[in-house]
Amino acid sequence: MKWLGRALLLVVALLPGVYLFLRTPDSDPAAMRAKYGEAPSQFLALGNGLTVHLRDEGPRDAPVIVLLHGSNDDLHTWDPWAAQLSKSYRVIRFDQIGHGLTGPEPHGDYSPKAFVDTIDQVTTKLGVTKFTLAGNSMGGANALHYALAHGDKLTALVLIDAGGGPRLSKEPGNIGFKIARMPVVNRLMLTVTPRSLIEKSLHQSVWNQAVVTPATVDRFWELLRYPGNRQATLTRFQQGWVTFDKAQLAALKMPVLVLWGAHDSLIAPATAQWFGQAIPGSTVIVYPDSGHLPQQEVAQRSADNLSNWLAGKLAVYGVVGKPG
Repeated sequence: MKWLGRALLLVVALLPGVYLFLRTPDSDPAAMRAKYGEAPSQFLALGNGLTVHLRDEGPRDAPVIVLLHGSNDDLHTWDPWAAQLSKSYRVIRFDQIGHGLTGPEPHGDYSPKAFVDTIDQVTTKLGVTKFTLAGNSMGGANALHYALAHGDKLTALVLIDAGGGPRLSKEPGNIGFKIARMPVVNRLMLTVTPRSLIEKSLHQSVWNQAVVTPATVDRFWELLRYPGNRQATLTRFQQGWVTFDKAQLAALKMPVLVLWGAHDSLIAPATAQWFGQAIPGSTVIVYPDSGHLPQQEVAQRSADNLSNWLAGKLAVYGVVGKPG
């Protein structure tokens, strides 16, 4: 059995070299700001060491729409929507804490309250008192938390393949999120995050594969490695899945639109109908040719659906919204 002992010693001896070969260091903050924070980006200091990367576009006297991206995404996911909606609306989008160029929350707090407080601080700092709030995936769950805490500030709520519903099936998910949920193994993601893993994860998340371009893969990979974002991801995934109670959702007073991809592999499409039943008077639209990111996969159609739906709803507040 001497050969077995020698083989094990060889493996142990090679491990440091393999690790150094696979290791993917943090990206350079200055280079990332130059690449992803160009105009019309702003960097808004909220105090307590937190500076938020945001974009604020469209007429200042128009109805306001605030857009919240999903987990491990960033404000650029809304580029197609912003280009279309900002013709008729003031569109505000920002990198949430632990994401993009905003980077980590200074105290490592990624509780629902921390996300809600950041939304409130950003909108208050920008002088926005009434707005429509839309969120995709994790951003949808954060939008729901905000609606329950500050519903009086919302003219409408839009849930796009949103988190916060029950796990209605064993979705295959994507490899990145699976690893992030695996104890011990997930700690490797703090230093070993190959680009190929991000590419595969994106391909598994969408139905319209055309949206997974080399530039998109680079953006996800580089901003995930922005200093502090990988630790933020690990912390968030350790907190587990939050499910809203139907009684909570039934109490929502603002108009609610639910948009969903019929081929969502991360959050079951049946969740769209669950939200539709739990929220009285809500409108549900399911796209037969989209996965988890309708704002990218069926960008023009989903933006049109939102704009046309919103134009009628805003009349309740004496605001005239224009279809996109």
